[in-house]
Amino acid sequence: MINLGLAGVGYWGPNLARNLNNVENAGLEWVCDADRASLNKITAIYPKVKTATDISDMLNATDLDAVVVATPAGTHFDLARRCLEAGKHVLVEKPLAMSSAECDELIDLAESKNLKLMVGHTFLYSPPVLKLKQLVETGEVGDAYYAYSTRVNLGRIRKDVNAMWNLAPHDIAIFLYLFGQTPVSVSAKGITHVQPGIEDVVFMYLDFPGNITAHVHVSWLDPGKVRRLTLVGSKKMVIYDDANADAKIQIYDKGVTKVSNGSAESFSSFGEFQLLLRAGDVLIPKIAATEPLKVECQHFVDCIISGERPLTDGVHGKKVVQVLEAAQKSMKSGACPVEVVS
Repeated sequence: MINLGLAGVGYWGPNLARNLNNVENAGLEWVCDADRASLNKITAIYPKVKTATDISDMLNATDLDAVVVATPAGTHFDLARRCLEAGKHVLVEKPLAMSSAECDELIDLAESKNLKLMVGHTFLYSPPVLKLKQLVETGEVGDAYYAYSTRVNLGRIRKDVNAMWNLAPHDIAIFLYLFGQTPVSVSAKGITHVQPGIEDVVFMYLDFPGNITAHVHVSWLDPGKVRRLTLVGSKKMVIYDDANADAKIQIYDKGVTKVSNGSAESFSSFGEFQLLLRAGDVLIPKIAATEPLKVECQHFVDCIISGERPLTDGVHGKKVVQVLEAAQKSMKSGACPVEVVS
């Protein structure tokens, strides 16, 4: 049995507590939060769980093997470092840290102590995203042309980070996973309306090798909640709509086909080929209704037991932070493209 601790029981903490309490081969032993009222809400549901208002008290406990960090983004690095130094495996909510240098320090520390370091990029454990990955890997969509995502709503407005650091890690992680590579460069434009110096709307472009472009739009100031990603390929096109309970994945047999007008084998001039628009069937595959957070928590425990490297390990978390760093530089330079340092 792996004894688990949870640091931070605010907005996302109760969902983590529920799943950590139900994973196989592990149990939730500790919860830590500076706010005693938040702790009382958790212990009302899980009365046997031990509590602490200082993380040192939790880390010094002998009945603790691993910690999940679900605190504000600016605290992730320090708390994760302290957990690793105490010999605990760590799952950190996104982003892993606020700089790639901090990510490197956490990665090196985890490796030196033979501990698991994992990042909570929850959507990579989501059945619809796994289906998208399958469609790309099997070649069903053909060559990826471009993709774009929209992650907007009215609120929840943060004061510690901008909308990009808050929302875009989800979509960046998905694109890195789908395309299996890091973008070459990033450009981004951020707009500030509500809080001075904190962008509440961001538009971002990611240029990947192979002439693949991805666009990310995030906002706290939209009238409705949208969680939608479109992928356009040479053979098929796919829409992933996370807000659609009945059709999360929609596969469109649409595209543009080159057809020869003559006997020439190569299309050296416009007269030798036609561009035909193809509009076929729309397929809505059945997607398992599995909670991604449950799968993520179980994967964390399984990796501790088996020694397997997590899907969203520290290296993956660092790549996402590198993209965010480049996008932040781009916003400060008037949306000029910034190279992603790998």
